[in-house]
Amino acid sequence: QVQLVDSGGGSVQTGGSLTLSCAASRYTYCMAWFRQAPGRERERVGSIDQVGRTSYADSVEGRFAISKDNDKNILYLQMNSLKPEDTAMYYCAAEPRTVLAGTCPNDVAYYNYWGQGTQVTVSS
Repeated sequence: QVQLVDSGGGSVQTGGSLTLSCAASRYTYCMAWFRQAPGRERERVGSIDQVGRTSYADSVEGRFAISKDNDKNILYLQMNSLKPEDTAMYYCAAEPRTVLAGTCPNDVAYYNYWGQGTQVTVSS
């Protein structure tokens, strides 16, 4: 079992920045951020593996950065140049299974452990 606790959400204006955090109860190989806006499916923001390889959705590439403190098992999402379309509930996700090749999977279904979510609202 892995417990995840998301934090750091809030309300900002367009162009602002926020940093989200996710504390995990133990080691997991893959960790990721997803988001879900009202009436829309949950979508991947990005992921990071145990050796620090990251991948991002096209919509956030260059604006968001994922990092991880492996000693403390804390995942971060630095969000810059925020846009109204970034408004959503943000969830961290984790999966302990090792990925033998490539970056961590993008699919919601791959991840078995989820945080409770933290709301990000960007106003124009």
